[in-house]
Amino acid sequence: MIYRYAWASIAAALATVGMKLGAYRVTGSVGLLSDGLESVVNLVAATLALGMLWWAEQPADEGHPFGHAKAEYFSSGVEGALIVLAAVGIGSAALPRLLAPQPLESLGLGLALAGGASLINLGVALFLLKAGKKHNSIALEADAHHLLTDVWTSVGVLGGIVLVWLTGWLWLDPALALAVAFHIVWTGVQLVKRSTQGLMDAAIPRVEQEAIEQVLEGYRQQGIDFHALRTRRAGTRSFVSLHVLVPGSWTVQRGHELLEQVERDLREVSPTRVSVLTHLEPLEDPASFTDEQL
Repeated sequence: MIYRYAWASIAAALATVGMKLGAYRVTGSVGLLSDGLESVVNLVAATLALGMLWWAEQPADEGHPFGHAKAEYFSSGVEGALIVLAAVGIGSAALPRLLAPQPLESLGLGLALAGGASLINLGVALFLLKAGKKHNSIALEADAHHLLTDVWTSVGVLGGIVLVWLTGWLWLDPALALAVAFHIVWTGVQLVKRSTQGLMDAAIPRVEQEAIEQVLEGYRQQGIDFHALRTRRAGTRSFVSLHVLVPGSWTVQRGHELLEQVERDLREVSPTRVSVLTHLEPLEDPASFTDEQL
């Protein structure tokens, strides 16, 4: 079950929230606070992803004959929105400090806690990214990219805290927090955009479309033709429909066997679970071409 991977993200988020907010408490750094707030978003998003992944795995039923795969898009979309909200919270905490910088305390302990939390996030992010690509799960990939964003922002924050420690430039701490806020807004916007495309039944990636066209071209060389090819992606599943044009003199049995072979070939070249729907038409009948266009 794909959703079991989400437990790793939840465990990592629980650990890093405690460590990063602990680092903020001992240092008073708003840069570390921004890092901690992002981990709080990670925890909420990972919990949501667990529920959505479970829902997406449920089999088709009478009310949802195409399954529940699109549930994943709600997870990644909400996660993107949460990232943007976290950025607003970071900005509201950092701006007053930028205008009135304050000294930081216990930087050694704070850096150790935040650094350990970042290593946990890095390990879990790479694990989830591999699982997301393997299972073609947008929810797992969104969670992984979010954690990787957290890692890179943590590296930037930690580097800035070290500079504050060495130089005494107190303004650098809130400035870094604001930079983190702007950076994660971009990540959130991209997640929301990708989720919207999925909910709008966007076509499968171009590289997968080209693989389908290569299969069909092999049949065209045998005198078979195709049109009205349509594709869409829903979470971990893809849907392909097309019309297959054969000589009108063929028997029903021969046409049926061809369609079965075409569907098998298309499933073999797809990296995801794919449902293929074909419609048989005679080449010689002009009516076969009336629904060729989108």
